Amino acid sequence: MTIKKQGSAQWRGSLKKGKGTVSTESGALAENPYGFNTRFEGQPGTNPEELIGAAHASCYSMALSMILGEENLEPESIDTRATVTLEQDDSGFTISAIHLETVAKIPDADQATFETCANKAKEGCPVSKLFKAEITLDAKLAN
Repeated sequence: MTIKKQGSAQWRGSLKKGKGTVSTESGALAENPYGFNTRFEGQPGTNPEELIGAAHASCYSMALSMILGEENLEPESIDTRATVTLEQDDSGFTISAIHLETVAKIPDADQATFETCANKAKEGCPVSKLFKAEITLDAKLAN
């Protein structure tokens, strides 16, 4: 099975004064603003790092749900946050790390099984496989 999805971005102007919009094929994002000020100065709008974080958190949560299902466990909830670290060095900017934090409520799950499933999801999530960055995980079972 092959699935293709699209996201798009439009940019106008220089790096610091320019402005852009980002959209998704589904329309979930439609011309959402982004720019230097939203990426580096905390202004309203989005930025690539938070979009990557949202994509990674959602992919990880779905992967964890699948892997739990393989263990005959059904989660009540999986809440995941991905913190994306952007650093500048001599070669320019690099996404150097992504830290996943997940809290899952899973009836009948034991800690060892949960940790095994959580780590399998971290390694097997398709978005995780994209990154050279170090990906770390804190996983909590909340039962």
